[in-house]
Amino acid sequence: MVRDPIGSESTPSAAEICAALDDPDCREIIRNLEEPMTASELTNRCEIPQSTLYRKLELLTDSTLLEETTEIRRDGHHASKYAVAFDEISIGLDDDQSLTVQIDRPARTADERLAELWSEVRKET
Repeated sequence: MVRDPIGSESTPSAAEICAALDDPDCREIIRNLEEPMTASELTNRCEIPQSTLYRKLELLTDSTLLEETTEIRRDGHHASKYAVAFDEISIGLDDDQSLTVQIDRPARTADERLAELWSEVRKET
């Protein structure tokens, strides 16, 4: 499975993003993701039980704070890898006093933009 926060059709609410960032385990995961890692690698690094870790990874990917990609392995046992999908998050107030969230994403490489374009073409055909 690939979950790309930039190509996501749904935008999480400010409450969803704040809930993910308010969770100490989620913050620990983000803090330890200096490079893309699998859930097993994160379990060892963060000392979070694996069942809890999977729930937190789901929360972070659903709130578009993490990107999930699939690492293809020769033995056929593919693994999901997770990476931080933001550089900065800004929280503000709308005219009607409701919270707004602005997420600044890392710049995309040419390969990533091409993959996104092909993904869009496949959806259309």
